[in-house]
Amino acid sequence: MPTFTPSPAAATRTLAPRRHLVACAALAALLAGCASSPSQFAYTVPAQPEGSSGYTEKPGWATEKFAVAAANPLATDAGYQILKAGGSAVDAAIAVQMVLTLVEPQSSGIGGGAFLLHSNGKAVEAYDGRETAPAAADEKLFLGADGKPVQFYDGVVGGRSVGVPGTVRMLELAHKQHGKLPWATLFQPAITLAEGGFKVSARLHTLVKADAHLKKDPVAAAYFYKPDGDARDVGFNLRNPELAAVLRRIAAEGSKALHEGEIAQAIVDKVQKHPTNPGKLSLADLASYQPKKREALCHDYQVQAKDYRICGFPPPSSGAIAIGQILGILKNTDAAAKPLQ
Repeated sequence: MPTFTPSPAAATRTLAPRRHLVACAALAALLAGCASSPSQFAYTVPAQPEGSSGYTEKPGWATEKFAVAAANPLATDAGYQILKAGGSAVDAAIAVQMVLTLVEPQSSGIGGGAFLLHSNGKAVEAYDGRETAPAAADEKLFLGADGKPVQFYDGVVGGRSVGVPGTVRMLELAHKQHGKLPWATLFQPAITLAEGGFKVSARLHTLVKADAHLKKDPVAAAYFYKPDGDARDVGFNLRNPELAAVLRRIAAEGSKALHEGEIAQAIVDKVQKHPTNPGKLSLADLASYQPKKREALCHDYQVQAKDYRICGFPPPSSGAIAIGQILGILKNTDAAAKPLQ
């Protein structure tokens, strides 16, 4: 579940727990056009609307130059401010992902992996920062002493299911090719919010309250729960100065700060020394991780004699393949004669 916890070493020790492997939420909304030429950036903390664990109907918005969408308003705003300062779409994606690490730890963070699909209007590029298995992982990793597969949460909770994180190194590669603002600048929103605190959203409160395993880690318990054991209240100002320190290191030193040295050692120690379910992640795994630049998966679809080219992420993602298969089937039905809505 959560990526970061609050004790002095916790923000580094728990960067890579069992993960929902989530691509950068910012990337779905980055329209590669940017507002202006780069200028000096000074992050301003916006009003912090509370998130929701339910569904709220929204009117929709129209934009001519750029747009950002993310799973939390603070992350969306970070990307928006970066674009207004003249940053590129990739710059905005990085700022969004760093804030998500703080405010949406249950789903997205620098302890996991990510896909980035980038278009400049001429070419579509696919950056693969998906986690990889530790080199020591084998076919027996999720088998118990009796040789049978362990139950789901027996495999997930603890260090056993932790993979090698790839998000930061992938974003670093994309920034080298498409960034406009300095790398360190993109960390300012997340660092500011981690030091000053952010308001616990209804969604984070709901998910923390429902988690049956998070309290078993004393560091995570102290961060996400009140002394009486109940989840932090909605609106509670939750600070994470330890995470801010980690982000400062990455901002100053690049991905090397996460994949080598004391932070990497803290991650490995947390995984390998889990009291009930240790994992196999090693320092060599972290140091050797390299993101991949893949060819985007594109296919053509025709509706009423009008041609569309649809591009998405290739394997190991499955979404673009599924869309291509669906449209391929529809092409042989009456749907092909109906306009796209």
